[in-house]
Amino acid sequence: MKRLFALILGVFSVVLFPVTESWAQQDPMYTQYMNNILSVNPAYAGSGNVLSLMVMSRNQWVSFEGAPATQSFVMHAPISRQHMGLGFSLLKDQLGPINQTGAYADYSYSIDFTRGRYLSFGLKAGVNFFEAKLSDLETVDPNDPVFASDITRNFLPNVGLGIYYHSERSMVGLSVPKLIENKINRHNSSSEYVSKENIHLFLMAGYVFDLNRIIKFKPYFLVKYSTNIPLDLDLTAQFLFYERLWLGAMYRVGDAVGGMMQVQISKSLKVGYSYDITATDFGVYNNGTHEILVSYDFNFGRDKVRSPRYF
Repeated sequence: MKRLFALILGVFSVVLFPVTESWAQQDPMYTQYMNNILSVNPAYAGSGNVLSLMVMSRNQWVSFEGAPATQSFVMHAPISRQHMGLGFSLLKDQLGPINQTGAYADYSYSIDFTRGRYLSFGLKAGVNFFEAKLSDLETVDPNDPVFASDITRNFLPNVGLGIYYHSERSMVGLSVPKLIENKINRHNSSSEYVSKENIHLFLMAGYVFDLNRIIKFKPYFLVKYSTNIPLDLDLTAQFLFYERLWLGAMYRVGDAVGGMMQVQISKSLKVGYSYDITATDFGVYNNGTHEILVSYDFNFGRDKVRSPRYF
C-alpha cells in the first residue's frame, strides 16, 4: 500500500502548480459524490463491469434567489475482453447569471491484481461553454463598466487525469479533472479576462465493513483542494440494510450537514435522495439543498456483476 500511494503522489506532483489570481471558477459539488465519481475521476470508467447510466439533479440553497442548480448525466462501460473503459458525461450548472454547460469523454486502463483488486489510470477530455448575463444584474452604480456587458460563448476546452484503486470492499481515488486554467474573457480576448477555471485536486476513499448478517457500514470521505480557496472536506457514513436500503449522514466541515437515503429497487435500478442544510449563519436565508439521483446498470448477462455495488 505504501508503494501504491507513492506512485499516486508521484504522478500528480508534476501537475500541481501555484495559482496567482484569487477569483476562479469552482467545479460543482455533490452530496452523493460517491455515486458520481466519473464526473471528477476518469479512471472510474468501466470499473463496475457493466454499462452504467446515471442522472443527478442538485438544487442548492432552496428559496434563495439565484442559488446554484446542477444537472448531470454520466454513462460508462468496460470494453469487452480488454482492460479498458470508456465514459461520457454532460453537465449543466447555473449560479445566478452564470451558466455553464460541459461535455466530457473518459478513457481508463486497468491493471488486475490478485483477489479482485484493480488499479486504473484515466484520461478526461472535453469542453465547457461559459456565459454570464452580467447586464441583467441590479447594481449600485448603473454605469459600472464591469457589469455593462455580458460574457458570452466562452469555449473552454480541457483535459484531466485520474488514478483509481478498488476492490469489492474498498476504494481510493486521486484526480485532477481539469489541468488547463482557461481564462474567461469578455471580448474573446485573453488579455481582458475576468475569471478563470481553477485547478482542483480530488482525493476520495472508502471501505465497507460487515456489522452483522444484515447490516453493512460504509464510511468514506472526499477532499477537494485548490490554491487560494479553503480546503473542502466531506465526511460521510452509510449503513446498508439487507443489501437493499442505504441510510447515511454527511458533514462538510465548516459548511453543511445532511442525510441521505438510497434504495436498490432491483439488481439494476437504484434511486437516491439527499438533503443537507447550511451549518453557518447563511443557513437562515435558505431552506437547504435537495439532491436526487437515478442510476441503472445493464449487465448483458455477465455472471460476476455484484448487486448492489458498493462503489
